[in-house]
Amino acid sequence: MTIPPTLDQGSAVPAPAAAPAADAAAGAHGGFRRARTAPSLSESYRTIPVDGATWFRKLLAFAGPGYLVAVGYMDPGNWATDIAGGSMFGYTLLSVILLSNLMAVLLQGLSSKLGIVTGRDLAQACRDHYSRPVSIALWVLCEIAIAACDLAEVIGSAIALNLLFGIPLTWGIIITAVDVLILLMLQRRGFRLLEALVIVLIATIGACFLFEMIIARPDLGAVARGFIPTTEIVTNPQMLYIAIGILGATVMPHNLYLHSSVVQTRRYEETAQGKREAVRFAFIDSTIALTTALFINAAILIVAAATFHTTGNTEVAEIQDAYKLLTPLLGVAGASTVFALALLASGQNSTLTGTLAGQIVMEGFLDLRLRPWVRRSITRAVAIVPAVIVSILYGESGTAKLLIFSQVILSLQLSFAVFPLVIFTSDRKKMGEFANPTWLKVLAYTVAGFIATLNGWLLVQTLAGWIS
Repeated sequence: MTIPPTLDQGSAVPAPAAAPAADAAAGAHGGFRRARTAPSLSESYRTIPVDGATWFRKLLAFAGPGYLVAVGYMDPGNWATDIAGGSMFGYTLLSVILLSNLMAVLLQGLSSKLGIVTGRDLAQACRDHYSRPVSIALWVLCEIAIAACDLAEVIGSAIALNLLFGIPLTWGIIITAVDVLILLMLQRRGFRLLEALVIVLIATIGACFLFEMIIARPDLGAVARGFIPTTEIVTNPQMLYIAIGILGATVMPHNLYLHSSVVQTRRYEETAQGKREAVRFAFIDSTIALTTALFINAAILIVAAATFHTTGNTEVAEIQDAYKLLTPLLGVAGASTVFALALLASGQNSTLTGTLAGQIVMEGFLDLRLRPWVRRSITRAVAIVPAVIVSILYGESGTAKLLIFSQVILSLQLSFAVFPLVIFTSDRKKMGEFANPTWLKVLAYTVAGFIATLNGWLLVQTLAGWIS
């Protein structure tokens, strides 16, 4: 059997019918050690052709993975932090949403480049590069992040079911456990159908909030000023807590693993020119998708600020309260129902991509392949048990606080995914000619350091609060 070149030479995983052959160990040269393992998401690997005579047709062929990633930037966790931020502080935290989105564009671009150039998703790259104990530690941290994200999906979907159909919160949480069946059905029908459903749900959320924005009639001047950062965000502990939650809900660690894998569903040419074209189209795809997510994220906060903060309702930090107040405060029938419908679409969308991320992380770090329903059931159990307990003991207010806390957990886990990503994509021995140039390397490390510093500051503030 012919041994393909190592990743030091810019090679990617070939596309055979079975698992790729083992590569020669590249550890001495700094490249990834390649084990005998199936490609990421092997059932969908390189199943979507991207051939097209025109630039636009190729763009359409590559479109899709960015929207799967963008789902994580508008999930129910974002709703909780955006509503709390808008009602408490008006438009001030719009700058945090914008900054988080810009960082997301950069990091997701690096993630897609890693997957396209090396043929390894971020989890596989970590397992290849780091020692077994370090890989296991990174896997545990990522699983915690996925559980926190899944917790937000569970609570958000349950709240939407409660608002729309009157289903008790505890039962709504339990009902969300069966949505794994939806994903299993979709996966059998092809990856493109899954992407199409995600895009339809995103469009539904966007249309709902466009309607809410129009009837809320926000102060456009105040909105524009809200995109300018202020020092108060760092000096005000309560504002910083919400800001970190927004960061964690926007730049989500498991999305970096997800994106590096789903870009490999495209059957691009595995030459330098083919990879360069794939990297470019993948970046365009994710940038457009994340811009859509920016609009939705900002719209949630703007509606909260225009509806609650400006009317003196600064304590609206829960999705249920926002639902109850929207129609009477805006004076438009159906405003609350549209809000709840968008929330349900958001929760179900996040479920689909969270499932894929869980599969990618477990297979990548452990090379352990379980049946999808088993993997999803494990993750769902981790999220459902605490959500049910909190809903029974503390009711709606407890689940709302748990929702925001889950996003802060996500932010605290973020650095453990960001730093390996930046290190790998900056290493010429791993990426060849696709390694980050100096300016991009400096920018990427600056973003990684900024995220770590904010999280460290939040930890100091939290400990100081406990001590006092």
